[in-house]
Amino acid sequence: MVPVLTVRNRLLLLLSALLLTLVPAAPSLAAAAPEATAEAAAQGGGPRGDAEVVGVTQVGERLVDLSVRSPALGGRTVPVRLLTPDGWDPEKPGQNWPTLWLLHGCCGDYTSWTSATDVEDTDSLRDVLVVMPEAGWNGWYSNWWNFGEGGDPAWETFHTDELRRLLESDWGASSNRVVAGLSMGGQGALMYAARHRGMFRAAAAYSGAAHPLLNDESVGRIMGFFGGRGDDPRRVWGDPVDQRAIWQAHDPYYLAKKLKSIPVYLSCGDGTAGPLDPPGATDALEADFNRQNQALAAELKRVGAKKLITNLYGPGTHRWAYWERELHASLPMLLGALKVR
Repeated sequence: MVPVLTVRNRLLLLLSALLLTLVPAAPSLAAAAPEATAEAAAQGGGPRGDAEVVGVTQVGERLVDLSVRSPALGGRTVPVRLLTPDGWDPEKPGQNWPTLWLLHGCCGDYTSWTSATDVEDTDSLRDVLVVMPEAGWNGWYSNWWNFGEGGDPAWETFHTDELRRLLESDWGASSNRVVAGLSMGGQGALMYAARHRGMFRAAAAYSGAAHPLLNDESVGRIMGFFGGRGDDPRRVWGDPVDQRAIWQAHDPYYLAKKLKSIPVYLSCGDGTAGPLDPPGATDALEADFNRQNQALAAELKRVGAKKLITNLYGPGTHRWAYWERELHASLPMLLGALKVR
């Protein structure tokens, strides 16, 4: 059901977004740059150009960090971590490795997956190039609306256009791709797979923001994240009423028809203490995301999705122990879609 936001509720949402401190403040992004229309923001349009690697750092036996200068990000340089497969050598011709994109959550960064999980030691990923891109402390895998001006940051353009082409031309990635992510990155994984049909063969979301427009509570919570840096929360997708088309274009629930033909894995706890939590733990964020995932799963079934896997596992909070477990649980589906066993 589409929530009806009254004027009073809209004011409360904006007020809560400005006052609610869900996470600590972080430095502001650069000011908005080139113009873009609201329609372009809804459809994923943004500044386009050629990104370039300006630095390479070997940080582990199989870990390589690229420093990428991005036109979509106003010319800023951002890092991308690669977990490389056995035998990877981008200077050899004909390198075309199947690729898993792993997206981080809000308040994390490109190092999150390797610092918080055992992904680096997972044997089944030794034949896969794993791409862990920076997506901003709170970027939401989106080309920000910026009050109709567009411009920096345009994370979606950076990832799906600039970085994709760069990795495939110079760093051994093939067009055989799947995507997975947690929380904000779960929303990003589902959104990218839906908005760029054919780019990813499968998508997995762990405790993902699967239906931000579910109800006023869900809208208010994500607006709180949008404003968590002291920013005006409307910079990201605009006002949830006035720019509703932009919100719907980034809400996986409204993109369900575009996801129904690929394998999709959804997992989430219910916000109560689970087997990987301290006794008595509760988590309102995970409870909200559980309701969102329930709604998306029902909508995917309604539109005829035949390759949906759900693990809405009940007790469990919003924490890495569950996301590591769920990555392993979803790898057979993801690697199967890549035809890697």
